[in-house]
Amino acid sequence: MTVEHNSADVPVVIVGAGPVGVTAALLLARRGVRTVVLERHRDVYPLPRAVATDDEVRRILQAAGIADEFAAIARPARGLRLLDARHRVIAEFRRSPHGHHGFPQTSMFDQPELERLLREALARRPECELRGGVEVTAVEQPADGPVRVTYRDDAGEHLLLAEAVLGCDGAGSLTRDAIGAGWEDLHFEEDWTVIDVTTKAAVRCWEGVDQVCDPHHPATFMRIGEDRYRWEFRLRAGEGLDGPDGRERLRELVAPWVDISRLSPADDFHVIRQAQYTFQARIADRWRLGRVFLLGDAAHLTPPFVGQGLCSGLRDAYNLTWKLARVLQQGADERLLDTYERERRPHARHVIRLAVATGWAMTGGQDRAAALRRTAVAAACRIPGVTDRASRDLSRPLRVGSLVRRSRLGGTFCPQPRVTTEDGQHVRLDDVLGDSFAVLTAVPLPPSLRALTDGLGARVVDVHETGDDGTLAAWLRAGRADAVLLRPDRVVMDVVPTGGGHFTGTAAWAPLLCTTRGPVEQPVSAPLSRSSAR
Repeated sequence: MTVEHNSADVPVVIVGAGPVGVTAALLLARRGVRTVVLERHRDVYPLPRAVATDDEVRRILQAAGIADEFAAIARPARGLRLLDARHRVIAEFRRSPHGHHGFPQTSMFDQPELERLLREALARRPECELRGGVEVTAVEQPADGPVRVTYRDDAGEHLLLAEAVLGCDGAGSLTRDAIGAGWEDLHFEEDWTVIDVTTKAAVRCWEGVDQVCDPHHPATFMRIGEDRYRWEFRLRAGEGLDGPDGRERLRELVAPWVDISRLSPADDFHVIRQAQYTFQARIADRWRLGRVFLLGDAAHLTPPFVGQGLCSGLRDAYNLTWKLARVLQQGADERLLDTYERERRPHARHVIRLAVATGWAMTGGQDRAAALRRTAVAAACRIPGVTDRASRDLSRPLRVGSLVRRSRLGGTFCPQPRVTTEDGQHVRLDDVLGDSFAVLTAVPLPPSLRALTDGLGARVVDVHETGDDGTLAAWLRAGRADAVLLRPDRVVMDVVPTGGGHFTGTAAWAPLLCTTRGPVEQPVSAPLSRSSAR
């Protein structure tokens, strides 16, 4: 067995090179943390899986360094429509092309294309090493000392000694088993057939997602790309699309959107993939053992009805990586890592329950109360503001805790408008703030707060000097705050209340964030048009 002894050379091992694992590696790399990513496949898995993301997650991809590249492969969607069995509209949940985070609220994409972008970005980072075609056989967390990761490749068996391990290895996670975690069943399990198609035919769609609320044949339909479409059907027991009658059954199912019997050869209705999935709702009962962590499908499984499966995994990566980097690079308190599960698990559970409720209420489920639920959903959606609130509920504030102080803005994300740099460029706010802490302020900071922000390595930005459209100043006023302290994941950690003069919760978060080493040098951020760093 080949042993890599020095964990300082391999500080973080990531098991799994899907979107969650590679994004975590890129976010760590931006903070100077080296990673080795272990993946059983040698190349990107070629078939489509996830197809939707929201503006919060596009902001995470921006932090990972692929915002523009992703924009080239993504297309905004108008939202979600609920249709009855006759395809009449029950309700619409519209999504804006200009979301709070600076991106369209919903975007459609092809997962293999996203994975290629992420791997190309990974290859450009000297801090990252991807080892494909390997099988991880064990992850062990001793009582003391580094984490032991054993893997096998064509050359034999190897042992990596790492300071931390991120288990991004999916629903069948070996890492989850290694830390003794089990599943908590959130009581949803249905078998669905997913069909991905390319065609040049004119398909009837509204540039959003259709959810057919038919208890006998519930279905989901969406346009993904220029000529890419997806259908999802819950078929009855014994039904299928295989065999000699499969094409005819497929024709019947997609008929409300396109009549494939009338297509010319040039239209080419080509099925890329047809797969059976069991949609499940589960959450791991523990997400961490020592320095071993679970992320993505290793930690939670959600039905796809609100499009949050991949999104939840990328939120995990964004929440954990800055904390882990601060502990590894700057000697922050180990208790900082406890906040990962405390913050992410309640949010993941909320999203799963929302997806389950959507699955039962919108598809009608399989019980006698289906008609009553559909009627109740239709009535509720006619109440002013209900559909807007449901859309916002996917990104609810983090719970109050040591890293989120109680206030109107605490636990929420700051908006991301375009701001103006010294050379006249209009860039997104996060491109100016960089990767560490930041303070957005509408008033001059007193010396005591300046010393505090210097200790955090935070950039201080005067919201009156950003050259935006007034979004940031208005946001502070609405939150009754003179200033906010933003975490590296752009969550509001603390505020200076209007006329208050000081942050309200320093005693809670300062002990976790205090470091034994100085700030790690961050990538240079774009300077603002005026002197914003006072």
